[in-house]
Amino acid sequence: MKIILTGVLAALFFSTTFVLNRAMSLDGGHWVWSASLRYFWMLVFLFVGLGLFRRDLLLRSIRLYLKHWKFWTLAGGVGFGVFYALITFSASYSPGWVVAATWQTTILATPLVLLGFGKRVPLRAILLTLIIFAGVLLINIERMESSSLSAVLLGAIPVFVAAFAYPFGNQLVWEARNGGSSLIPSLDDPTMDDPFCRVLLLTLGSIPLWAGLILISHPPMPQTEQIFNTALVAMFSGIAATSLFLYARHKARTAAELAAADCTQSMEVLFSLAGEVILLHGTLPGILGWSGIAMTMLGLVLYLRVQNVR
Repeated sequence: MKIILTGVLAALFFSTTFVLNRAMSLDGGHWVWSASLRYFWMLVFLFVGLGLFRRDLLLRSIRLYLKHWKFWTLAGGVGFGVFYALITFSASYSPGWVVAATWQTTILATPLVLLGFGKRVPLRAILLTLIIFAGVLLINIERMESSSLSAVLLGAIPVFVAAFAYPFGNQLVWEARNGGSSLIPSLDDPTMDDPFCRVLLLTLGSIPLWAGLILISHPPMPQTEQIFNTALVAMFSGIAATSLFLYARHKARTAAELAAADCTQSMEVLFSLAGEVILLHGTLPGILGWSGIAMTMLGLVLYLRVQNVR
């Protein structure tokens, strides 16, 4: 239950990502800046915070990154970089709550990622996640009534890919913290027990990807409001939500508990919808949209029952 409640709180903070990314997109902000500036801000916040209060952990984190920079570039580049670049790109084509709902396919992706790492996941749990996937399809089908097929696909397909990238990056860190393997280093270090240090290490690992995207795309310079909004996303979603989520995930000791932690992120849909309607004057979903949301919530409840999480 502690894992679930912490995950739901993380989902509340995560929802600011979808709402603010949509707001920046509607204001004409380039998606590359919306994505990359968030992680540059996170570096500033983390370096200042750890430097002031836990300088010893900051120095250990830097040493751990330099010692295993290839691992962190892979884990951070995929788990933070690929994931968030695609999520932000999708905000240019879909409302924030639709992106948040489509993002729930990560609940389907997570068991598949765990299977890829050799974990055992109950087959019936995987089958139940198809209910959530069906709900996501209903939501995107409703979007086709007001948008072109290409816009719907550009808003959905990148999120599907991101749904695999995020648990893959996080699972690499979990594996490293719990002994590693022949391909993954064993990171038995006090910094791995601190969620802020783990976020810092993953953020450092994502920097090469952001630098590459900026050099390749040559986006126009960001406006002041976009810089401010990315700072808010960095604080609420990047620092608070990610640290809470990683805390919940690293409290897990079984594949079932890991999947349950990821499963709580379904609440992002309701939080994002409420935020978009209140702050951006967005429209409420229709019958198909509400049915899709209901199916994602039903899938969450059934999934947790199957996992026997108490």
